[in-house]
Amino acid sequence: MTPALNKPLPDIEALATGGVKFTPQAFLGKVVVLYFYPKDNTPGCTTEAMQFRDHHKDFVKAGAVVLGVSRDNMASHDKFKQNLELPFELIADTEEKLCHMFGVVKNKIMYGKKVKGIERSTFLIDAQGILREEWRGIKVAGHVDEVLKAVKALKKEAA
Repeated sequence: MTPALNKPLPDIEALATGGVKFTPQAFLGKVVVLYFYPKDNTPGCTTEAMQFRDHHKDFVKAGAVVLGVSRDNMASHDKFKQNLELPFELIADTEEKLCHMFGVVKNKIMYGKKVKGIERSTFLIDAQGILREEWRGIKVAGHVDEVLKAVKALKKEAA
């Protein structure tokens, strides 16, 4: 079941670095920024992760938890997180459950071959577990600022 805007997130469970288990219930009361990226240690994904890292204090101040999601395994995530000193957890969606649920797996052309890959996308979930905003097929430049603006707007709305 694909999450729909302004509807509660369906039940799902996913494991993240740091022993964190992601479920919509586990994060009730917190705004969640769930960003999907294609692969650890690739140029665009590294840049995006570093931008979320560099703005992390602002997200925390606005009451949000940032979680990155890719199909990489936990060992890859741990290394990626350590190398970039990421202050947030990464979900290892090796079975693509979250990726398929959010509809981010797309056919892409890479080096002339058709491959299945993750379309860079971000989802904003409010403190009640309701999907409030989604960005699909995004470009890295300026995206984190846009997400932060939406988080701050959500905080004002809730106040």
